[in-house]
Amino acid sequence: MSAGDIYHQFISGIEQTRPLEFIGVFAGIICVWFSRKENILVYPVGLINTVIYIYLSVKGRLFGEASVNLYYTAMSIYGWILWAKKDKLKHETILHVTYSNRKEWIQHLSFFGAFYLVIFFSLTWAKQAFAPEAIPWADAFASATAYTGMWLMAKKKVESWIWWIATNVASIPLYFVKGYVFTSVQFMVLLVLAIAGLITWQQKAVDAKIKHMRSLND
Repeated sequence: MSAGDIYHQFISGIEQTRPLEFIGVFAGIICVWFSRKENILVYPVGLINTVIYIYLSVKGRLFGEASVNLYYTAMSIYGWILWAKKDKLKHETILHVTYSNRKEWIQHLSFFGAFYLVIFFSLTWAKQAFAPEAIPWADAFASATAYTGMWLMAKKKVESWIWWIATNVASIPLYFVKGYVFTSVQFMVLLVLAIAGLITWQQKAVDAKIKHMRSLND
């Protein structure tokens, strides 16, 4: 496919984008902006995005992505609860941005690997049975990285952004090929925000560690 073909497909895709997809895209971008700011509004806004994309993904036969958004919905509620918890004495949020240790990294990779295999083989079967347009390896990778990123974001782990970056990189061409051009553009924006989020949370983790050390010395 030439650059001209990609451009014409992009323009055509934007023209065919329905209002529901526009709403989902903007909710997704706002959601990631809130998460970068460590603002709890990430979750209610995120629920708007996930519900819309469950519908769009099923319609586009992106079953791995549909499962991701169903999972997002559940994890948004879980994360909302964790982020809202406060210390009864200090009236401060209990959960802070932190780095993962070696044991947690092994857990992350195992979590990703397990979901990748389950989704890949499920989509391989679906491709043969009733969804010939499915792309098992790409959809499984985008889905499994997103599963991992969402889980770690609920726990305010810096590494969640690394998984989000991987998700966005995989999703840009995946949604473009499927005809959701505006959603593909969304993932380009989200990729930039994810990189910014990683930088911001790295600094937050350092600040939280310094604050903790000072509290121990007081």
